[in-house]
Amino acid sequence: MMTTPLSTAEIRSKVEALGPWFHNIELGGVPTAPGHFLGDYPAVKWRRFADAIPADLTGKTVLDIGCNAGFYSIAMKRRGADRVIGIDFDDAYLAQARFAAEVEEVAVEFRKMSVYDVGALGERFDIVLFMGVLYHLRHPLLALDLIREHVAGDLLVFQSMQRGSREVAVVAENYAFWDDAPFEGEGFPRLHFIERRFADDPTNWWVPNAACAEAMLRSSGFEIIGHPEREVYLCRPAGPPAGEGPVYPARP
Repeated sequence: MMTTPLSTAEIRSKVEALGPWFHNIELGGVPTAPGHFLGDYPAVKWRRFADAIPADLTGKTVLDIGCNAGFYSIAMKRRGADRVIGIDFDDAYLAQARFAAEVEEVAVEFRKMSVYDVGALGERFDIVLFMGVLYHLRHPLLALDLIREHVAGDLLVFQSMQRGSREVAVVAENYAFWDDAPFEGEGFPRLHFIERRFADDPTNWWVPNAACAEAMLRSSGFEIIGHPEREVYLCRPAGPPAGEGPVYPARP
Protein backbone atom coordinates (compact mmCIF):
# COMPACT_ATOMS: atom_id res chain seq x y z
CA MET A 1 0.00 0.00 0.00
CA MET A 2 1.17 3.51 -0.74
CA THR A 3 1.90 5.73 2.23
CA THR A 4 1.80 8.88 0.09
CA PRO A 5 -0.37 8.94 -3.06
CA LEU A 6 1.52 9.61 -6.28
CA SER A 7 0.71 12.64 -8.37
CA THR A 8 -0.78 12.22 -11.82
CA ALA A 9 2.56 13.17 -13.35
CA GLU A 10 4.38 10.56 -11.24
CA ILE A 11 1.88 7.85 -12.21
CA ARG A 12 2.15 8.75 -15.88
CA SER A 13 5.93 8.62 -15.72
CA LYS A 14 5.90 5.22 -14.05
CA VAL A 15 3.31 3.85 -16.49
CA GLU A 16 5.51 4.90 -19.39
CA ALA A 17 8.59 3.39 -17.77
CA LEU A 18 6.82 0.05 -17.27
CA GLY A 19 5.34 -0.05 -20.78
CA PRO A 20 4.23 -1.35 -23.13
CA TRP A 21 1.07 -2.58 -21.39
CA PHE A 22 -1.39 -5.18 -22.68
CA HIS A 23 -3.98 -4.42 -19.99
CA ASN A 24 -5.48 -0.96 -20.20
CA ILE A 25 -6.07 0.04 -16.57
CA GLU A 26 -6.92 3.56 -15.47
CA LEU A 27 -4.54 4.38 -12.64
CA GLY A 28 -5.24 7.69 -10.97
CA GLY A 29 -6.79 8.96 -14.17
CA VAL A 30 -3.92 7.69 -16.32
CA PRO A 31 -4.78 4.91 -18.82
CA THR A 32 -1.97 2.39 -19.23
CA ALA A 33 -2.76 1.37 -22.82
CA PRO A 34 -5.04 4.05 -24.32
CA GLY A 35 -4.25 3.03 -27.90
CA HIS A 36 -4.96 -0.70 -27.42
CA PHE A 37 -5.86 -2.37 -30.72
CA LEU A 38 -8.82 -4.09 -28.97
CA GLY A 39 -10.11 -0.84 -27.48
CA ASP A 40 -10.56 -0.49 -23.73
CA TYR A 41 -9.25 -3.98 -23.12
CA PRO A 42 -9.83 -6.02 -20.99
CA ALA A 43 -12.56 -3.84 -19.46
CA VAL A 44 -14.63 -4.08 -22.64
CA LYS A 45 -14.61 -7.87 -22.32
CA TRP A 46 -15.09 -7.90 -18.54
CA ARG A 47 -18.31 -5.90 -18.89
CA ARG A 48 -19.80 -8.68 -21.02
CA PHE A 49 -19.52 -11.35 -18.31
CA ALA A 50 -18.96 -9.49 -15.02
CA ASP A 51 -22.51 -10.19 -13.88
CA ALA A 52 -21.84 -13.93 -14.07
CA ILE A 53 -19.27 -13.71 -11.25
CA PRO A 54 -20.60 -13.22 -7.69
CA ALA A 55 -20.63 -9.53 -6.79
CA ASP A 56 -19.73 -10.33 -3.18
CA LEU A 57 -16.62 -12.49 -2.81
CA THR A 58 -16.26 -11.98 0.93
CA GLY A 59 -14.30 -14.86 2.44
CA LYS A 60 -13.31 -16.29 -0.95
CA THR A 61 -9.84 -17.07 -2.26
CA VAL A 62 -8.93 -16.39 -5.88
CA LEU A 63 -6.07 -17.55 -8.10
CA ASP A 64 -5.48 -15.56 -11.28
CA ILE A 65 -3.32 -17.65 -13.64
CA GLY A 66 -1.52 -15.57 -16.24
CA CYS A 67 -2.49 -12.39 -14.44
CA ASN A 68 -0.64 -10.06 -16.83
CA ALA A 69 -0.94 -6.50 -15.43
CA GLY A 70 -3.47 -7.57 -12.82
CA PHE A 71 -6.77 -6.23 -14.20
CA TYR A 72 -8.80 -9.26 -13.11
CA SER A 73 -6.88 -9.75 -9.85
CA ILE A 74 -7.73 -6.19 -8.86
CA ALA A 75 -11.36 -6.67 -9.95
CA MET A 76 -11.67 -9.73 -7.70
CA LYS A 77 -10.19 -7.87 -4.74
CA ARG A 78 -12.61 -5.00 -5.30
CA ARG A 79 -15.44 -7.51 -4.95
CA GLY A 80 -14.25 -8.33 -1.46
CA ALA A 81 -12.20 -11.49 -2.02
CA ASP A 82 -10.37 -12.39 1.15
CA ARG A 83 -7.16 -13.29 -0.67
CA VAL A 84 -6.07 -12.99 -4.30
CA ILE A 85 -2.92 -14.47 -5.78
CA GLY A 86 -1.90 -13.56 -9.32
CA ILE A 87 0.76 -15.62 -11.08
CA ASP A 88 2.63 -14.95 -14.30
CA PHE A 89 5.96 -15.97 -15.77
CA ASP A 90 6.77 -12.54 -17.23
CA ASP A 91 8.71 -10.18 -14.98
CA ALA A 92 7.53 -7.11 -16.91
CA TYR A 93 3.87 -8.01 -16.43
CA LEU A 94 4.42 -8.70 -12.74
CA ALA A 95 6.07 -5.31 -12.27
CA GLN A 96 3.05 -3.69 -13.94
CA ALA A 97 0.65 -5.67 -11.78
CA ARG A 98 2.38 -4.75 -8.55
CA PHE A 99 2.39 -1.09 -9.48
CA ALA A 100 -1.28 -1.16 -10.52
CA ALA A 101 -2.32 -2.81 -7.25
CA GLU A 102 -0.24 -0.30 -5.30
CA VAL A 103 -1.90 2.67 -7.00
CA GLU A 104 -5.34 1.11 -6.60
CA GLU A 105 -4.54 0.35 -2.96
CA VAL A 106 -5.60 -3.29 -3.06
CA ALA A 107 -3.72 -6.14 -1.42
CA VAL A 108 -2.94 -8.71 -4.12
CA GLU A 109 -0.04 -11.15 -3.91
CA PHE A 110 1.81 -11.57 -7.20
CA ARG A 111 4.22 -14.43 -7.80
CA LYS A 112 6.45 -15.45 -10.67
CA MET A 113 5.19 -18.91 -11.53
CA SER A 114 4.32 -21.06 -14.52
CA VAL A 115 0.91 -22.67 -14.85
CA TYR A 116 2.75 -25.99 -14.95
CA ASP A 117 3.94 -25.36 -11.38
CA VAL A 118 0.59 -24.60 -9.74
CA GLY A 119 0.89 -27.73 -7.62
CA ALA A 120 3.62 -25.93 -5.66
CA LEU A 121 0.99 -23.56 -4.28
CA GLY A 122 -0.26 -26.41 -2.12
CA GLU A 123 -3.86 -25.25 -1.87
CA ARG A 124 -7.18 -25.02 -3.66
CA PHE A 125 -8.93 -21.77 -4.45
CA ASP A 126 -12.63 -20.96 -4.45
CA ILE A 127 -12.25 -19.24 -7.83
CA VAL A 128 -9.56 -19.87 -10.44
CA LEU A 129 -9.24 -17.47 -13.35
CA PHE A 130 -7.59 -18.99 -16.42
CA MET A 131 -8.13 -16.35 -19.06
CA GLY A 132 -6.13 -15.53 -22.15
CA VAL A 133 -3.51 -18.16 -21.39
CA LEU A 134 -4.36 -21.44 -23.15
CA TYR A 135 -3.26 -20.35 -26.61
CA HIS A 136 0.14 -19.20 -25.30
CA LEU A 137 1.03 -22.68 -24.01
CA ARG A 138 3.03 -25.41 -25.67
CA HIS A 139 1.11 -27.97 -23.60
CA PRO A 140 -2.41 -26.61 -23.11
CA LEU A 141 -4.20 -29.81 -22.09
CA LEU A 142 -1.54 -30.55 -19.49
CA ALA A 143 -2.14 -27.11 -18.02
CA LEU A 144 -5.88 -27.78 -17.68
CA ASP A 145 -5.15 -31.18 -16.13
CA LEU A 146 -2.84 -29.60 -13.55
CA ILE A 147 -5.36 -26.89 -12.69
CA ARG A 148 -8.03 -29.54 -12.13
CA GLU A 149 -5.62 -31.72 -10.18
CA HIS A 150 -4.14 -29.15 -7.84
CA VAL A 151 -5.88 -25.78 -7.49
CA ALA A 152 -9.48 -25.85 -8.77
CA GLY A 153 -11.81 -25.66 -5.80
CA ASP A 154 -15.28 -24.52 -6.77
CA LEU A 155 -15.35 -22.28 -9.84
CA LEU A 156 -13.07 -22.07 -12.89
CA VAL A 157 -13.47 -19.02 -15.14
CA PHE A 158 -11.93 -19.99 -18.47
CA GLN A 159 -11.40 -17.88 -21.56
CA SER A 160 -9.52 -18.51 -24.77
CA MET A 161 -9.28 -16.78 -28.10
CA GLN A 162 -11.22 -18.85 -30.64
CA ARG A 163 -11.23 -19.13 -34.39
CA GLY A 164 -13.22 -21.24 -36.81
CA SER A 165 -16.80 -22.38 -36.52
CA ARG A 166 -18.86 -21.58 -33.45
CA GLU A 167 -20.91 -24.72 -34.10
CA VAL A 168 -20.55 -27.43 -31.47
CA ALA A 169 -21.34 -30.92 -32.71
CA VAL A 170 -22.34 -33.81 -30.47
CA VAL A 171 -19.20 -35.88 -29.99
CA ALA A 172 -19.57 -39.64 -30.27
CA GLU A 173 -18.15 -42.05 -27.70
CA ASN A 174 -16.05 -43.72 -30.39
CA TYR A 175 -15.21 -43.44 -34.08
CA ALA A 176 -14.39 -46.23 -36.47
CA PHE A 177 -10.96 -46.08 -38.10
CA TRP A 178 -12.38 -45.64 -41.60
CA ASP A 179 -15.01 -43.08 -40.59
CA ASP A 180 -13.61 -39.82 -41.97
CA ALA A 181 -16.84 -37.86 -42.22
CA PRO A 182 -17.09 -36.57 -38.61
CA PHE A 183 -13.68 -34.93 -38.88
CA GLU A 184 -14.83 -32.82 -41.81
CA GLY A 185 -17.79 -31.35 -39.93
CA GLU A 186 -17.65 -27.69 -38.91
CA GLY A 187 -18.62 -28.52 -35.33
CA PHE A 188 -15.93 -31.12 -34.69
CA PRO A 189 -13.34 -30.07 -32.07
CA ARG A 190 -10.29 -28.50 -33.69
CA LEU A 191 -7.16 -27.06 -32.11
CA HIS A 192 -5.37 -25.01 -34.76
CA PHE A 193 -1.58 -25.04 -34.44
CA ILE A 194 0.38 -21.83 -35.10
CA GLU A 195 3.87 -22.85 -36.17
CA ARG A 196 5.37 -19.37 -36.25
CA ARG A 197 3.41 -16.25 -35.31
CA PHE A 198 -0.16 -15.08 -34.89
CA ALA A 199 -0.84 -11.33 -34.48
CA ASP A 200 2.96 -10.85 -34.54
CA ASP A 201 3.24 -12.87 -31.32
CA PRO A 202 5.51 -15.95 -31.35
CA THR A 203 3.92 -17.22 -28.11
CA ASN A 204 0.53 -17.79 -29.75
CA TRP A 205 0.75 -21.55 -30.31
CA TRP A 206 -2.83 -22.81 -30.46
CA VAL A 207 -6.25 -21.46 -31.41
CA PRO A 208 -9.23 -23.72 -30.60
CA ASN A 209 -12.66 -23.55 -32.14
CA ALA A 210 -15.62 -23.44 -29.76
CA ALA A 211 -16.13 -27.21 -29.86
CA CYS A 212 -12.49 -27.82 -28.98
CA ALA A 213 -12.49 -25.42 -26.04
CA GLU A 214 -15.51 -27.19 -24.56
CA ALA A 215 -14.12 -30.67 -25.27
CA MET A 216 -10.79 -29.85 -23.62
CA LEU A 217 -12.52 -28.59 -20.49
CA ARG A 218 -14.60 -31.78 -20.26
CA SER A 219 -11.57 -33.96 -20.94
CA SER A 220 -9.71 -32.37 -18.02
CA GLY A 221 -12.56 -33.07 -15.64
CA PHE A 222 -14.59 -29.86 -15.70
CA GLU A 223 -18.34 -29.49 -16.04
CA ILE A 224 -19.40 -26.40 -17.99
CA ILE A 225 -22.13 -24.66 -16.00
CA GLY A 226 -22.28 -21.32 -17.79
CA HIS A 227 -21.28 -19.63 -21.03
CA PRO A 228 -21.86 -15.89 -20.42
CA GLU A 229 -19.67 -14.62 -23.25
CA ARG A 230 -18.54 -16.05 -26.59
CA GLU A 231 -15.12 -17.09 -25.29
CA VAL A 232 -15.83 -17.37 -21.56
CA TYR A 233 -16.92 -20.53 -19.73
CA LEU A 234 -17.83 -21.04 -16.09
CA CYS A 235 -16.89 -24.52 -14.91
CA ARG A 236 -16.85 -26.69 -11.84
CA PRO A 237 -14.75 -29.78 -11.16
CA ALA A 238 -16.76 -32.86 -12.08
CA GLY A 239 -16.63 -36.20 -10.33
CA PRO A 240 -14.41 -36.96 -7.32
CA PRO A 241 -12.49 -34.14 -5.63
CA ALA A 242 -9.50 -32.97 -7.63
CA GLY A 243 -6.21 -34.44 -6.53
CA GLU A 244 -7.54 -37.95 -5.93
CA GLY A 245 -6.87 -39.22 -9.41
CA PRO A 246 -4.04 -39.23 -11.96
CA VAL A 247 -2.90 -36.04 -13.67
CA TYR A 248 -3.96 -37.64 -16.94
CA PRO A 249 -7.58 -38.78 -16.42
CA ALA A 250 -8.25 -42.29 -17.67
CA ARG A 251 -10.57 -42.57 -20.65
CA PRO A 252 -13.97 -44.05 -19.84
